[in-house]
Amino acid sequence: MKLIDITNDLLTAEVYEGDPVPELHPFCSMENGDLYNLNVLTAGLHNGTHIDAPLHFLEGAEDVSQIPLEACIGPCRVLEVSPGIITGELVENAFPRGCERLLLKSGGRAFVHETAAEAMAYYGCKLVGTDGLSVEPPHANGETHRAFLNENVVLLEGLDLTEAANGEYFLFAPPLKIGGAEAAFTRALLIGDYIFWSGKNT
Repeated sequence: MKLIDITNDLLTAEVYEGDPVPELHPFCSMENGDLYNLNVLTAGLHNGTHIDAPLHFLEGAEDVSQIPLEACIGPCRVLEVSPGIITGELVENAFPRGCERLLLKSGGRAFVHETAAEAMAYYGCKLVGTDGLSVEPPHANGETHRAFLNENVVLLEGLDLTEAANGEYFLFAPPLKIGGAEAAFTRALLIGDYIFWSGKNT
């Protein structure tokens, strides 16, 4: 089984402007005579590789513990795109149809316009991922997030797709279960040579 780790390290990943910088604080330390090591993590839920729930931009919407796990696990496609704004017209003309999980690879320099978000949702996307810090550019007004989240499209942001070429994979990226939270960290993996089977109970 060929596994590709597409997760950025939480403590060294680039931080979105204005977000808290994650830090690991020792609480107990064997070096200091404690029985065991225990650390405390302080971080924003949008640091590193994470999943956005509808609650991130929609008041009273589902939190990250309510995201359907099947949206985060299954066949996916990595698609290299040029830096810049991905428009609805580009999705109409060049994006795959019927792709339930789509990961956009651009070195973190491509962003999704709300019309593209609407088109991707219309064509069946259940999850859209990006190797950028966000699906939309800094200082945007949230319209792209709302366009996705209104259609219950799961957003997977902050990926490391450097080792993933264009093509088909199996994605495993369920979020941590944090009731009431608008986002959660995930350890995102691609499986490049997978075979799955099913059978009847005997």
